[in-house]
Amino acid sequence: MDDKKSTFPKGQQINIELGEKEAEGVYSNLAIITHSSAEFVIDFTRVMPGVKKAKVQSRVIMTPQHAKLLINALKDNIEKFEKRYGEIKTHGGPQQPNDAFGFQPPTGKDEKVH
Repeated sequence: MDDKKSTFPKGQQINIELGEKEAEGVYSNLAIITHSSAEFVIDFTRVMPGVKKAKVQSRVIMTPQHAKLLINALKDNIEKFEKRYGEIKTHGGPQQPNDAFGFQPPTGKDEKVH
């Protein structure tokens, strides 16, 4: 697979290698997010209807600063996506039934799991 290049604000470049296994990607419809004072841990899982057990497909650990940069990058990319393809519709919301699964908005002010 070809190396990917990313340009940093200060003009630095870094070559990023994407292996064949990683290029296949991992499907996830649930992320469990926890944090400490030093790091954020995001466990990406796949929940299937009728199956009561889900396996973590991938775990990403990052600093709080990188987590904030990630959320800003996601917001920016979602805005660009919606300008090009239209609004992304989400089903349900805070009133979803208790048996709903997938990425969910927090239900409480201090909730850490999405």
